[in-house]
Amino acid sequence: MNTLKTQSDNYFKKNWEIYQKVLANNCMEHREIYGVLHKLLTDYLPAPFSLLELGCGDASSSVQALLNTTVASYTGIDLSAAALEIAQGNMAQINCEQTFIQDDISKVVEELAQNRKQSFDIVTTSFVLHHLSLAQKDKVIEQVFHLVKPKGVFVLIDIVCKEGEDREKFVNRYLENMRQNWTALSSQDMSMIENHISTYDFPETQTTLYQLAQKHNFVRFECLYKDTFESAQFLCLYK
Repeated sequence: MNTLKTQSDNYFKKNWEIYQKVLANNCMEHREIYGVLHKLLTDYLPAPFSLLELGCGDASSSVQALLNTTVASYTGIDLSAAALEIAQGNMAQINCEQTFIQDDISKVVEELAQNRKQSFDIVTTSFVLHHLSLAQKDKVIEQVFHLVKPKGVFVLIDIVCKEGEDREKFVNRYLENMRQNWTALSSQDMSMIENHISTYDFPETQTTLYQLAQKHNFVRFECLYKDTFESAQFLCLYK
């Protein structure tokens, strides 16, 4: 089992400027991805709706997706207190009930699922689950099923291996794309990101993620977006 400590306050603070450069230059196509999320929030969900975000970070992209929607409640979970402090400031422009929880997402999801006191129209996670082992992903998807309301949806945005592609090939392909296209970042920035990916990224194939969803009784699956370099997908798992 790999242990991820990268979302601690120290990591968040150390990499804040790099993260901002990645967003500002749309290196990972956040604009397109969160545009798709905004459309889903306005077209699919009931009004008003509740949203749980796993690994919300500073919530800056989520805010853009939530603007001009009928969101009634937002719950954000992240390991970093520093990130959550910024998230609360960013979310101030969204008029809804808000809760922020500082803890490990796996722990909180399990506790919420066991309590059965809360459920959500939509649960989202963005570029987070690939940090977990396959067994941990399996457990999170199992617990999320119990947190999603009937006819609700689990939005899983993440890096995804091509079919038949192992982790080593994926990492090499991803890093090569970065070196060719992330030109706005400095060599030091790139070195830090490359080290993170090589150490902490454990993506699955779309087929594997769909199999886990089916195993835990999600009834329908679809991909609403694939990035330009076939390294990230916007997956919807419907209850």
